[in-house]
Amino acid sequence: MIQVVDVDRQRAHLGSQLTSVRRRLHTRLDPEQVRRHGGVQLLRAGGVEGIAYENPLYLAEEAAALDHIADGRVALGISRGAPEAADRGWESFGYTGSTDPRGADIAAAKFDTFLQAIQGHPMTRAAAQPYMSDAAPHAPLAIEPQSEELIRHIWWGSGSRATAERTGHQGLNMMSSTLLTEANGSSFGDLQAEQIDVFREAFREAGHRHVPRVSVSRSVFPILSDRDRVLFGAGGSGGGDQIGIIDGTRSTFGRTYVGEPDQLIEQLRADAAVMSADTLLLTIPSQAGVDLNLEILENFATHVAPALGWKPNTEGPVVGDPVTA
Repeated sequence: MIQVVDVDRQRAHLGSQLTSVRRRLHTRLDPEQVRRHGGVQLLRAGGVEGIAYENPLYLAEEAAALDHIADGRVALGISRGAPEAADRGWESFGYTGSTDPRGADIAAAKFDTFLQAIQGHPMTRAAAQPYMSDAAPHAPLAIEPQSEELIRHIWWGSGSRATAERTGHQGLNMMSSTLLTEANGSSFGDLQAEQIDVFREAFREAGHRHVPRVSVSRSVFPILSDRDRVLFGAGGSGGGDQIGIIDGTRSTFGRTYVGEPDQLIEQLRADAAVMSADTLLLTIPSQAGVDLNLEILENFATHVAPALGWKPNTEGPVVGDPVTA
């Protein structure tokens, strides 16, 4: 995690907008060590939370507080949670009652509560004699603090067209990674592009008037030297998509892109989802160390991204594509 902080400090100088961290439960992490290393100094905060493990009201309070501290630059991704090391691990956190082996039911219920909380809906009532509070006796109480724009900074990690449609109806941003719990013979990029279309159509049908964001993730390794070729493979040998079973569902895993910059530009331009999304998240091997990961990011930012229409953060924040009629 300390290396993630170091990478984030340097990637901002490359013009990248955000470092996003997926937190996996039941894996080793020393948050105090991260704090001492300076993680609290990050100017832009992002991540992906598996909400089955979270107290939704506590998460709502923390997210709103962080949004204020970061001056509205929070990008909070939330999902059911990725496959994990533990068996029904959320139960060890005290969250029982799920009848779904993946915990999808309690994740959905918690997310609904979270959304209500960050939009100011009352979550409890004041006491008969509210101590150190100006609330009226028995008055409805919302969580504090509130951040009015936080709802615009929430991303749902969607793995299927069904969850993409739900996310669009909710008016949230959508984050789609390198795995889809669907497989019909289409390429991963085409499947994901269909998912994005479903999201935007549902967003439009629900009557939302703001502009949503859509991100997709890819593993991309530019080859600029013999060393790169040894580390990542010969140019153009990134392989294709893969079909497998995950959580009992036939799923499609996106390919890894490996090649010289001109090859990568051509291949990524042919990836329908990359071209449809407004944001591309690069998945990097954090265990490879800070220096190598920064080299991967710099090579992509310098030799590939500009040809895809990317602009550095010095030219302003990323904006989504309008989808309203």
